[in-house]
Amino acid sequence: MKAIETDKAPKAVGAYSQAIEANQFLFVSGQLPLDPLTMQASTDIKIQTRQALDNILAIVHASGLKKHDIVRCGVFMTDLSQFAEMNAVYAEFFGNHKPARAAVQVSRLPKDVMIEIDAIAVRS
Repeated sequence: MKAIETDKAPKAVGAYSQAIEANQFLFVSGQLPLDPLTMQASTDIKIQTRQALDNILAIVHASGLKKHDIVRCGVFMTDLSQFAEMNAVYAEFFGNHKPARAAVQVSRLPKDVMIEIDAIAVRS
């Protein structure tokens, strides 16, 4: 196993790694929509979604993998009434590549953000 870290995504602020590579799999921890330089989040769900996905991609790239290597995402939202807005950004981000996905509503997320996304990528 190998921990993956990059300064192009927010640093882990707890007892976890940005990602762990095990065998051919990369397990990316849930990414908050924080700008890695300012550690601040927008108040817009579309911007938050894009930032969380950009943070995931930075970690995926740090492991030597690419966007098309992402095979699954988990989306955690505090308000599923904003699902359509999130989904539009998510669909644009992935284009024709469509990883498996789960999306659930949660009561609260760290730093009171609206979304957190995790991912699994595989080295082929």
